[in-house]
Amino acid sequence: MPETDNIWEVISYFYTDVVLFNIQNVGVTLSHLVVAVFSILIAMILSAVVRSVLRKRVFRRLKLDKGMEYALLKFTHYVILIIGIYVGLQSINIPLGALVGLFAVIGVGIGFGLQNLAANFTSGLILLIERPVKIGDRLELEGVWGDVVKINLRTTVINTPDDVSIIVPNSKLLDENVTNFSYGNPRIRIRVPVGVAYGSDVEKVTRLLIEAAENNAKTMSTPKPSVLFREFGDSSLNFELLCWIPRADRKFVTISEINYAIDKAFRENGVEIPFPQRDLHLRSSQVRFSPDQA
Repeated sequence: MPETDNIWEVISYFYTDVVLFNIQNVGVTLSHLVVAVFSILIAMILSAVVRSVLRKRVFRRLKLDKGMEYALLKFTHYVILIIGIYVGLQSINIPLGALVGLFAVIGVGIGFGLQNLAANFTSGLILLIERPVKIGDRLELEGVWGDVVKINLRTTVINTPDDVSIIVPNSKLLDENVTNFSYGNPRIRIRVPVGVAYGSDVEKVTRLLIEAAENNAKTMSTPKPSVLFREFGDSSLNFELLCWIPRADRKFVTISEINYAIDKAFRENGVEIPFPQRDLHLRSSQVRFSPDQA
């Protein structure tokens, strides 16, 4: 502590000479922390500027899909941020060996209590590199539908058709069975089950089902719609209409529209859609009473 009444000398002493802590015999002062934080802030600002230029000047011309663009921008951000952290630490003369030792300590902590965090972090990197799931994909996970709107290093955000955001740990997308309707070819085949009464003209039913699919603007003409006669049910002849749509997000709307069309076509052509029926046979028995019971 300097023996002076000058407030600026006192501040300068605490700012540059007082060691807050040591990392492998390197004393870290308040000035060192300010320089390191400043370097990281500069890296974050530079990352934002570079990503903006890439998005507006480069990716727009290349016409990359949203998923690829998101992954590249994320990688750019992480690389610039890591460089900024490295420069900040080097500016305060912290050796690389100290960083290795620090990461070793963090590794021990991960081994004892941060397994899930480490697994999700690693899974986030895999999702960004291999891209089995990308921004804009339509997923089905544990019976829930939704579109991927954000992939972070630890979690992925899925937005459902009800505008509900579901936050899923990244490891869950790699460890469990996930249906990705947008992976590869985004088209999907939808199935519309239909039951008609016994005695119906099955050829007419097949024709009406095909027409209902072909007349819908959301279905694809190639591959063509088809109909399967599935079974003789308890109360109905069960059919299944199969047709293709270009995107999975149209599934429920298309099925609804086709159901409306099928109901209208059946009513206009006298095809009956039955409801479950049960025949009850009652058997009566003669009851005899003895004189004592009368």
